[in-house]
Amino acid sequence: MTTPEVTRVDPQRVSDERTMLDEWLEYHRATLLQKCAGLDERQLRRRSCPPSSLSLLGLVRHMTEVERSWFLRGVAGSTSQEVPPLYYSDDNPDGDFDDVDTADPEAMLAAYRQACAEVRAAAAGADLDTTFGDEGSACSVRWVYLHMIEEYARHNGHADLLLERIDGATGS
Repeated sequence: MTTPEVTRVDPQRVSDERTMLDEWLEYHRATLLQKCAGLDERQLRRRSCPPSSLSLLGLVRHMTEVERSWFLRGVAGSTSQEVPPLYYSDDNPDGDFDDVDTADPEAMLAAYRQACAEVRAAAAGADLDTTFGDEGSACSVRWVYLHMIEEYARHNGHADLLLERIDGATGS
């Protein structure tokens, strides 16, 4: 298995807020997939350096969980029973990163794409000013978008370093 190439679209420089947030989030989603493009299973599983369990496949699994948590459980209001964690548990809180050695990369990438599709549908009608959560920990849909863009930007930086370790490639 070799991961397919990805086309990444630059966000518009001038647009309304919602379009800009959606486009920047899509840009970062595509960036993560772009970092995985052309790699085989062994390369996707390769760890950064001991004792870290960080790998590109782990990042894909982690971002699958983060997307589902913030958008499906948070914004859309689904419960943990309706949208249970896929790769971690209370007994294995870092399973998304740790348990990649026998994970099927093709299935993990499909789960990531599916999660993104579900999130797009769930977030499409959500007003940016809508809040959810308990008093004291409430946040808005806008905050979730900004947090997700930040989360991707950080992890895409990690992906750059992992890719450089794998094949010496650097860049966008």
